[in-house]
Amino acid sequence: MQRASRLKRELHLLTTEPPPGITCWQNEGHLDYLRAQILGSSDTPYEKGVFDLEVVVPVRYPFEPPKIRFLTPIYHPNIDSSGRICLDVLRLPPKGAWRPSLNIATLLTSIQMLMNEPNPDDPLMADISSEYKYNKQAFLRNARQWTEKYASQTTMASENPDEENHQSEASQVKGSNASQKRKGSNMSGFSKKPCSKT
Repeated sequence: MQRASRLKRELHLLTTEPPPGITCWQNEGHLDYLRAQILGSSDTPYEKGVFDLEVVVPVRYPFEPPKIRFLTPIYHPNIDSSGRICLDVLRLPPKGAWRPSLNIATLLTSIQMLMNEPNPDDPLMADISSEYKYNKQAFLRNARQWTEKYASQTTMASENPDEENHQSEASQVKGSNASQKRKGSNMSGFSKKPCSKT
């Protein structure tokens, strides 16, 4: 009951006063399954990109954080090929920083900040992290190419693409640096370091 009333309030606020560059909505009327979009910020390699995310709200919310993952491929040290995000506010203490006072808008804003300021010292993608630290120009070039290829508005099927269309669209893209199997396969041989879990 608490979850339902809180989610209604949060969704109302996200609709009427969304954080800049962020939208979030219910997916097909399911209260516990939301979709979100984050616009890439200017002066970052993700500029002009539109990134789709999936937000799964657990039964114990707000005492447990939502599970959020990227549906749009993104070249980033803290986000892996299946869209998982290494960010402390998405995990419970002691390893994470989730608190019931946080909300979905805060999490999406934190993810947007992570896109702007990657944390190479806590990577999911070790090779991208190393590139970010030691060859920033190559990282920026690769991240821009991925943004143009996967997150460009011209490649969006519709404003709110449904899950199946989005995944089939992503899986049809071939011949890139990325393997588009969404079950966690490595991106062109990039090694993954698992984000510490609670």
